[in-house]
Amino acid sequence: MATTAAPQTSVWDIAATVPDPEIPVLSIADLGILRRTDVEEDGTAVVVITPTYSGCPAMDTITADVRTALEQAGFEKVRVDLVLHPAWTTDWMTEEGKRKLREYGIAPPTGRAAAGGPVRVGLSVKCPRCDSPDTREMAHFGSTACKALYRCNSCLEPFDHFKVH
Repeated sequence: MATTAAPQTSVWDIAATVPDPEIPVLSIADLGILRRTDVEEDGTAVVVITPTYSGCPAMDTITADVRTALEQAGFEKVRVDLVLHPAWTTDWMTEEGKRKLREYGIAPPTGRAAAGGPVRVGLSVKCPRCDSPDTREMAHFGSTACKALYRCNSCLEPFDHFKVH
């Protein structure tokens, strides 16, 4: 039986609406883990995603949510492929996603990930609440492994910082 879903170009648009379960203000497209989509000759919608790190516990949920979104859009056959290479980098996050993080109270990554060159050391992380650069790291791992816990010395609020990697 043929699919009743929209044309191939809509697979990306549908998958791009799936929120990240750990940071629900971000879509998987904002986060940069949505890598590619396709529709095979038999009508199978194919979505390729890359986890933020190889042990990311959210990938099962994201896979199920992508599958559900596409099935609800009329795709009868859906395949979600996880690819680990190339490894995800914060460079893949959209500017819109970084803006959403800041508004949500998480300091977005700054700079670019080191790709075969020197690792840059950030001089400060701006507080997403008051914009003060007077912050300090409290714990290298925050609510998830991809974030660090910081505290603002100006407004005294704790916040997560999405680490560059």
